Amino acid sequence: MANEEAMVSGEPMADEQPTANGEPMANGERLADGDKASEAALDREAERITVAVMAASRLIVALSARALASVDAPLTLPQLRSLVALHTCGPIKLAAMAATLGVTSSTALRMAERLEAQGLTDRRVNPDNRREVVLRLTPAGEELVERVLSHRRAEIRALVERLPAPERAGLVPALTALTTAAGQLDPALAATTEADRLTGMIDDPLNPTP
Repeated sequence: MANEEAMVSGEPMADEQPTANGEPMANGERLADGDKASEAALDREAERITVAVMAASRLIVALSARALASVDAPLTLPQLRSLVALHTCGPIKLAAMAATLGVTSSTALRMAERLEAQGLTDRRVNPDNRREVVLRLTPAGEELVERVLSHRRAEIRALVERLPAPERAGLVPALTALTTAAGQLDPALAATTEADRLTGMIDDPLNPTP
């Protein structure tokens, strides 16, 4: 009855709200505005997550650089990442190294030559296929990687110890959920076994050149 009276009188009905110009706002318009508000809230949350994850990424890069500096070796972070890959994956083919690092075979070869010149890696012909080259760490390379990773672990442990237990317990599930969601959205974004094996020794995004 109230709605009928409103229609006769020309006033907005109960399920309508006046707009800025005094015209009634239909339910569909209110839903559209609600959707826009929800999208805006998600955008703000996504931005906060982006800032937090980027800050954490820069932290890991900084700690990796400090760990590398602690051993006083003339290496770049990408070169160290190559050593970590060899340390965790064992002897691997040059082509596999290039794929793991996301670089071309020629770039991986140049990096292998530089590391070999420092006595940290060794290149040998694959006995099963003489056209292939297999890379492995020398004892000096193994010792250097162990020192770097040990130094970085100690610094990260000191940071983790400062966190309250509930926050510490939530870190890994939250980050894992984020990478899992990325993989579900696009398989190309999924965390790879190679990435996991690299023990988090990532390149500086501002200086990715090996």
